[in-house]
Amino acid sequence: MKLKEDVNPVLLQVFRSVVWVYSVITFIPWYFFSGAGGNLERARRIKASSISGHPAGPYRAVNSQEKLSAWLHPSVDSLDKIFEYAASRFPKRDCLGTREVLSEEDELQPNGKVFKKVILGNYNWLSYEETYEASKSFGSGLAALGQRPKCNIAIFCETRAEWVVAAQACFMYNFPLVTLYSTLGPTAIAHGLNETEITHIITSKDLLQSRLKAIVCDVPRLQYIILVDSKLTSCPSVPRGIMVYNMDAVKAMGSRPDSMAVDRRKPESSDIAVIMYTSGSTGIPKGVMISHGNIIAGITGMAERLPNLNETDTYIGYLPLAHVLELSAELVCISHGCRIGYSSPQTLADQSTKIKKGSKGDTSVLKPTLMAAVPEIMDRIYKNVMTKVEEMSKLQKTLFVLAYNYKMEQISKGYSTPLCDSLVFKRVRALLGGNMRVLLSGGAPLSAATQHFMNICLCCPVGQGYGLTETCGAGTISEIWDYSTGRVGAPLICSEITLKDWEEGGYYSTDKPNPRGEIVIGGPNVTMGYYKKESRNREDFYVDEHGQRWFCTGDIGEIHSDGCLKIIDRKKDLVKLQAGEYVSLGKVEAVLKNCSLIDNICAYANRLLCALFFSDQSYVISFVVPNHKQLMVLAEQMQLKGTREEICNNAQMEKEVLRIITEAAVSAKMERFEIPKKIRLSAEPWTPETGLVTDAFKLKRKELKSHYQDDIERMYGGK
Repeated sequence: MKLKEDVNPVLLQVFRSVVWVYSVITFIPWYFFSGAGGNLERARRIKASSISGHPAGPYRAVNSQEKLSAWLHPSVDSLDKIFEYAASRFPKRDCLGTREVLSEEDELQPNGKVFKKVILGNYNWLSYEETYEASKSFGSGLAALGQRPKCNIAIFCETRAEWVVAAQACFMYNFPLVTLYSTLGPTAIAHGLNETEITHIITSKDLLQSRLKAIVCDVPRLQYIILVDSKLTSCPSVPRGIMVYNMDAVKAMGSRPDSMAVDRRKPESSDIAVIMYTSGSTGIPKGVMISHGNIIAGITGMAERLPNLNETDTYIGYLPLAHVLELSAELVCISHGCRIGYSSPQTLADQSTKIKKGSKGDTSVLKPTLMAAVPEIMDRIYKNVMTKVEEMSKLQKTLFVLAYNYKMEQISKGYSTPLCDSLVFKRVRALLGGNMRVLLSGGAPLSAATQHFMNICLCCPVGQGYGLTETCGAGTISEIWDYSTGRVGAPLICSEITLKDWEEGGYYSTDKPNPRGEIVIGGPNVTMGYYKKESRNREDFYVDEHGQRWFCTGDIGEIHSDGCLKIIDRKKDLVKLQAGEYVSLGKVEAVLKNCSLIDNICAYANRLLCALFFSDQSYVISFVVPNHKQLMVLAEQMQLKGTREEICNNAQMEKEVLRIITEAAVSAKMERFEIPKKIRLSAEPWTPETGLVTDAFKLKRKELKSHYQDDIERMYGGK
């Protein structure tokens, strides 16, 4: 997937000749000192195989053929012991970092909107020892407020250091932690709190005012609200009978000699650590019961795929900690003594929405080496940089394209390009601080174009992973020296994968050249099931004759000859059109999101009420969030004037965007019946706040269908 080289053939030949001479002169010493040959060998080796010899599996990593791994260190079998281990080994090292807010101001935009901008200072750090003591005091204080072991407690809070302090306190005192996304709707929040019978909730002042105060009367058991903010202001909106404390007050309460004298009931490996509510992408969120042993198995598998992970690493945390990917990634870092600096999507980079122009974003100050990201975030970085490349002078653009294509060739052979990295890609690499050595991608498939961009321009490998809340986020992660795209790697050492035939979709383990089927994950990382959902547990989970738990994912995969997994479909995304053609809506979206004009897209086909995936329509339609900059350029070319909303509602623009999308689909060799025949342009982006995507930016198809119901009827001829 090289970039187009619009270069004079003579100049191109001169460039290639110079590169060839440079390569010949430097190759031999570089080859022996860099270990490139070993990297290429590792990338090509068999990574997993079927332990039964059957194409359906189960497949295990080559280094866990005999037994799956369940823990990082012997006898460290619960999350409180993980943190005790880290605090004793790295007591004085930085653990949790929070950036100081120097000033805030409102900035008026040209469109009349007001954006809040911040100027931030340096990071202030808690050491491992200080974090441990803070967690212990807070847990003791919660016990003094009546919280009891094995009784659920909720955390409804932004990603920040206090979240981890509170979580570790709950792990220490065996309080099962109920996590809820801060962007869930009021009905879903109240449902989660009532289903788990919450009496104590840990939250922030902002979320109390913006999300919780409207539903506290709908949570009759609620008695205590603990605010993580250091300063407690009056809370007139809280009903009488509910006590409000701040975190410091609870820690002070817990530090009293009489509180500390009370023995804490330590958790067992089999006890529930977290009841993690899903993002609700398919309806009302479900609470997934995750034991201490489940999480430890999951982070054991993840850590094995991050070579040389140690206390010199710095991780930047900004995804929701209520998401299993972020929680697991941070626990991996804590178990290895890394430091974690906190950020948010609005302050991540110098160009982020809340950072005042001319001041530094969090990555520039923190200079992290590790980061977890969902594809939506990486797609944005990719499109922003490529848009700037288009705006470069002809000479600059030519040099960038030639360097990009040259590096793509080299990394496919297992070689690095230090000269290109320092001369051409240094500024792009600086977007994430300049020190990034591993990016972990999860939550959704990552496009090949974006993965190539990250590998080339950010000069670091992307470990693309696959896992679910129901498997503690663990399943597979690609090795850092494997630069192939479209795959999610081999099973982790904590898990194994088998493929189950799906007759309705036409996927079988006997398919050639690769076995295909529904992905079923087994291992100690498979969770205890859904909270108070016995019928769903019987459908989605099972225990085999050896006592191992398995989870049926609903995702369709194929296993390649080297044991790596590729996600090719999803049961719920598959629609059968009137003429009998099967369309994978997820595949349509993944392909078309590579189009620079598209920021987000939802493919749709009406489903019959009486069938799981049969449609009463003969074609696919799509809702499209266009890239604002590209849309305005196109509008100027078409001589269309007006606001973004007016341009999106323009039938002529709709027709032109559909033409561009169709061209992109044909170029990507999509089938005729997969290409959307009609589209609806959305002037507003889909964010978790709109309720149309989850916190991990997964599409909420049910909500999108309701939101665009009138457009669906129009595009299918009903109006």
